[in-house]
Amino acid sequence: MGRIIVEQIVSADGYAAGPDGGIGFFGSSGDLADPEMEDEQMRMLDTVGAIVLGRTTYAMFEAYWPDTSPQAERVATPINALPKYVVSSTLTSAPWGSRGDQARILQGDGVASLRALRNHSAGDLIVWGSLTLTDALLRAGEVDVLRLRMLPVLIGAGRSFAPPDLGQRPLILDRARTFACGAQLLVWRFA
Repeated sequence: MGRIIVEQIVSADGYAAGPDGGIGFFGSSGDLADPEMEDEQMRMLDTVGAIVLGRTTYAMFEAYWPDTSPQAERVATPINALPKYVVSSTLTSAPWGSRGDQARILQGDGVASLRALRNHSAGDLIVWGSLTLTDALLRAGEVDVLRLRMLPVLIGAGRSFAPPDLGQRPLILDRARTFACGAQLLVWRFA
């Protein structure tokens, strides 16, 4: 049985999306292209058995990753090779690029779907972005590992990576790393 890992890219003031819902701040300082950060992502992906996305994040990933060259971004290889699941009550298909690959759609309750998927997964499940799904998983206490990639930028307002009604949840710091670009990786387990 794998773990459920939620990874969010956040501003230094804790926002995963800007006031308009956009992620333009991701590219504000070039931090995500840091080779050491990419090495860290590759190590984390070694334990992952499947990628799980919400509908909105799936659309962003599908528009970018299938055609991204591994020479430009090494993480493109595992992202494109790993099985992908999309939690959605509205999608009827989830193509992945022009090669005919498909992501599997998980309809209904996202939390119940991930519980079942975790029980049958050979590795960890990684949830990237997907703030509505992440909110539900955090509320249900189903997140095993929270990975925050904090970028050295303040955006002042936006959407937090956690729901405002979550309440207090103690965390145990598993790892912290600062990269030369100024970005940080914080890996937390739930107490």
